[in-house]
Amino acid sequence: MARKRTSALNCLIAVDKPVGITSHDMVSRVRRLVGERRVGHAGTLDPLASGVMVVGIGQATRLLGRLTLDEKSYVARIAFGAETATDDAEGEITAEAPVDERLSDPAFASRLLEGFLGPQMQVPPAYSAIQVAGKRAYRAARAGDAIDLPARPVDVKGAQLIGIAVGDEAAAPADGDAPEGQGSRFACKLAWDVAFTVSKGTYIRALARDIGRAAGSAAHVSALRRTSSGTVTLARCVPEEALPGLDESAWALDPLAALGIPRADLPEDARADVLCGRAVPRRRFARATFDTQEAFAEDVRAGVVVGGRLQALAWYDGGALRMKDVFPEGVGGIR
Repeated sequence: MARKRTSALNCLIAVDKPVGITSHDMVSRVRRLVGERRVGHAGTLDPLASGVMVVGIGQATRLLGRLTLDEKSYVARIAFGAETATDDAEGEITAEAPVDERLSDPAFASRLLEGFLGPQMQVPPAYSAIQVAGKRAYRAARAGDAIDLPARPVDVKGAQLIGIAVGDEAAAPADGDAPEGQGSRFACKLAWDVAFTVSKGTYIRALARDIGRAAGSAAHVSALRRTSSGTVTLARCVPEEALPGLDESAWALDPLAALGIPRADLPEDARADVLCGRAVPRRRFARATFDTQEAFAEDVRAGVVVGGRLQALAWYDGGALRMKDVFPEGVGGIR
């Protein structure tokens, strides 16, 4: 059996995905620019959306399915007057409705947005990656066999009106909040720019659709930018020109912060035990950021750090760390 190729880079980074490409396309671009085969991403962004996307390189790809990233923030432009098949500017118009003059009143807009705050049930867009009976909703929709998607619990933690665009301004991208090229596919004459903070799994497209209906009109997202994913903000995104020869020390995200788990530092002479998956007793800890008098359940992990790199994920039984996932090359970015 051929040995797996080692990676020169093993870290999590954030990139600013541009409009017009899929998340898969962005992964391919990173793979080419950093010169590593093992690259993946967490938190898909639609082609018409831009912004923060967390990427794993090398052994850090094994962390992607464990990332919490439970809270996300967006700036959206909500165009009033039409619903679309996809709930964004990419889809064909499915319904049109008048735009009441009240929608140009910031006080009315803010009150309506307040009504969408908090835990609620949301019906996802017909064009989404949700699977029902093993079939992706967007594939069924494209085949003309749309699936009735059940409502799911979501939490809208913030919905702040940034501004209201009227006339020709409404048909253009939101200034500074969306890259060029985004905008409505119909003659939109009024749009709201809204900053949302939502739980993982919330569709901003579905929020726009429901906001339009609540306003007695129809609406869709004409521009969308993710400004943060978990604790990762746009400020942490690696510029594309910095990807070739990527400086891990400058750009790697702290994997423990991204995972939201405590830390246990072990001395260098414990590395062999960690790599072999052997339990390490408490007396060998150099440092721990958890109460060593308590035990973790097996699904609550700690990050094992040796020599400044994440060497394993483990659980703690009150007397020793027991390894669950080992990273022979170590994942960088530990702060």
